[in-house]
Amino acid sequence: MSHYQTTEEFEQILGEQIRTLRLMLNLDQRELAAQAGIALNAVKRLESGKTSTTRSLISVLRVLGRTDWLTSLSPNITVNPITMANLKSPRQRVFKERKSRKGTADGDV
Repeated sequence: MSHYQTTEEFEQILGEQIRTLRLMLNLDQRELAAQAGIALNAVKRLESGKTSTTRSLISVLRVLGRTDWLTSLSPNITVNPITMANLKSPRQRVFKERKSRKGTADGDV
């Protein structure tokens, strides 16, 4: 049975990991905020698992040397060649049946 984590649990885990990385680099929250160019409260919110902006998260991850976390969130999208082979090419135009013209059939004069 797999364990599904809530959004709040993920936020808490992320905050703990950011705090651990900061401490490993021997930075206090004020220094991290200054180096990242964000407010001290933004660092506190990130570490406590509370709401923060994407910009603040990216700035902090840059200072902590963990921008690889961001690339794992947005991997390159690849196309499966087998799936592509099974797809029909998209229609370029709408097909409409032609109406037969009256008066042009054989025998009309």
